[in-house]
Amino acid sequence: MNLLCDLCVPIDTRPVPMCRELSGTIFRRGYRDCVTYLMNKNQSEKLYTKATQYFPGGVNSPVRAFRSVGGTPLFIDKGEGCFIYDADGNKFIDFCCSWGPLILGHANPVVVEKIYQTVKNGSSFGAPTRLENELAELILTNNPFIEKLRFVSSGTEAVMSAIRLARGYTGKDLIIKFDGCYHGHADSMLVKAGSGLATFGISSSSGVPEAVAKDTIVLPLNDRSAIEEAIKRYKENLAAIIIEPVPANNGLLLQDKEYLQFLREITKQNNVLLIFDEVISGFRIGFTGAAGYYNIHPDILTYGKIIGGGMPVGAYGASSEIMKRISPDGSVYQGGTLSGNPVAMGAGIATLKECLKEDFYSSLEKKTNLFVSALNSFSEKNNFPFKVFSIGSIFWFAFSEKEKIQTADAIDPLSMQKFNVLFNDLLEKGIYFGPSGYEVGFISSAHTDDVLNDAYAKICDSIKYVFDQIAIK
Repeated sequence: MNLLCDLCVPIDTRPVPMCRELSGTIFRRGYRDCVTYLMNKNQSEKLYTKATQYFPGGVNSPVRAFRSVGGTPLFIDKGEGCFIYDADGNKFIDFCCSWGPLILGHANPVVVEKIYQTVKNGSSFGAPTRLENELAELILTNNPFIEKLRFVSSGTEAVMSAIRLARGYTGKDLIIKFDGCYHGHADSMLVKAGSGLATFGISSSSGVPEAVAKDTIVLPLNDRSAIEEAIKRYKENLAAIIIEPVPANNGLLLQDKEYLQFLREITKQNNVLLIFDEVISGFRIGFTGAAGYYNIHPDILTYGKIIGGGMPVGAYGASSEIMKRISPDGSVYQGGTLSGNPVAMGAGIATLKECLKEDFYSSLEKKTNLFVSALNSFSEKNNFPFKVFSIGSIFWFAFSEKEKIQTADAIDPLSMQKFNVLFNDLLEKGIYFGPSGYEVGFISSAHTDDVLNDAYAKICDSIKYVFDQIAIK
């Protein structure tokens, strides 16, 4: 007897064999060639089975486990330009870009050569190197928002250090963060809102003491009255407000410039520091990040990802006045064996020199806007409740009809089911996104027009498939 799998729709009356019995045969599913269940994942599955013996969940960062999208995570063997290749030899157009750092694409020859030349002289010294000076000069001479900086080894470490600096500089303890903004896995940032608009946070992770969580107040984004209430209540012990000026870890919750300007003004008026977490947006939407994009000068900034060119790195910076509180000049301690690692510095130097070339960011943004506009036009033409939000070369898929999504609670949790279908359908077509509907996508300078046109056609086909399945049900 001929059977259909639950994803397949015949286009005529001829019998269609069951997908799992095809062993590589291509057949028609609805509007295009069906390759569901046919992608070879044998090596990835074997590697994942082995990995579960070594690592919690078989991974070294939770979202990589594919828990939200189902199936086995892909083990990647190689990246080249805008493509990645998994352990089974499958090739994918990559829109994850290692979660943002690879603005030049994978294995960029200039970056690879700089890494190679650096590592030949040694991978780490635990002592100052001229490469630290070179990368710092490259950043500081082209960024008017900071006067001094300190290199660390991750975005999480940069935020953790920035918060300690804010507390040490002000002599106050409390921090305000926002629901929908992620600032790494430092204890004081792993908190969620309490019952009121301006309540102390409670831990959203086991292992975080209640006393630590209570030093952080969680507020909703885009709510001025909540900010005013919290500052009025806590300003005597409020050190700083921290925000992703481009919230891009829980969807792309683009805030109005006026709201960010309001945060700058109210913090100044009340002797509270403003921290911009630009680990994602820094050097991504422009060399000076969101601070430059919106022309807003925060007190402290944190960076990561792109400044390491794909190597582990982070940084935080501020005025000379604030930064002189950092040890050994001041009493706020922060150190690290691999801080300013020469290989990471070399990769960062090579990457940022490319980013500083004429029209680099305008070209990348134009490319992204054309891609996003085409997808939105397709969706509108077909009356699909689907929209792509973007800024610079960052974009996000939302199964929604809303023109703006600016808060975490405005995202429909049920829309993630649609994303999961889209994700897996695109995976079979050779397109890779971060395995969660809450994660954003990135376009690199290595994504050519031809590649983006190919991706556009496949994404449109998969969007149509998602809504066809809804109609069938």
